[in-house]
Amino acid sequence: MDELLVVIAELGLELHPDRVRVVASKIEGLGSVEQFALARPTFGPNTDKTLVTRLGQAWHDTISMSPRDVATALRGASATAVEQQRRGSVELAWTGPSSGQVPVRHTEQVLMEVINSAQRRLFVVSFVAYQVKSISGALNDAAARGVQIDVLLESSTAHGGKVDHDSAQAMRRSVPSARLLQWSAQEKGPVGQYPGVVHAKCAVADGQIAFITSANLTSAAMERNMELGVLVTSGSLPEELHNHLDALIATKVLESV
Repeated sequence: MDELLVVIAELGLELHPDRVRVVASKIEGLGSVEQFALARPTFGPNTDKTLVTRLGQAWHDTISMSPRDVATALRGASATAVEQQRRGSVELAWTGPSSGQVPVRHTEQVLMEVINSAQRRLFVVSFVAYQVKSISGALNDAAARGVQIDVLLESSTAHGGKVDHDSAQAMRRSVPSARLLQWSAQEKGPVGQYPGVVHAKCAVADGQIAFITSANLTSAAMERNMELGVLVTSGSLPEELHNHLDALIATKVLESV
């Protein structure tokens, strides 16, 4: 029984819901597991044949499951896979010493994935940015394929900010087509008080995939520091983050440099 349920779950993830509906309808109409060969063509030519064979074998070893039971389980597995995709997935990203206990991906690798996935819009936020040639190259490649790139950075001390390095100037040189943004001085806090700073670090592409991280856009953060982040794929969070950042531009909390 366990093997049958495992295979059904794998097929729910593997097959498009429309394909599952066709397969389940065919299986439901079978007289018994002995007629499973009649259902094999409905899986289509692109389905992993090993999975289909495993399904037949596991079902044959589980005589308590009727054709209707298997069809219902397939529909349930497919619906679960669709719901899981709607909710999105979360993956850990880490730069620093490895424990060997948890599989994690490197910060730079994950950030590059977000940038490379962008087709229309890309929004990047960092406290500082300098000396990351791989990231600059990926951003320029995104711009070349027509992606609109917004980059929010903390202003330099020369422009009322709290960091000596002029990240905006450096970014303008390395990625000329990016729209550079800063937190409006009028919105940072009352005059005479310690102003806020842009301390968030994230990247979001097309409202579909978002990377939220402790890492700045620097070589130290990508290669040497201990940095932690999460990659969120699909679900509502990437779209909410992108909409939030866009709204900050619309309300002039963020302004062009």
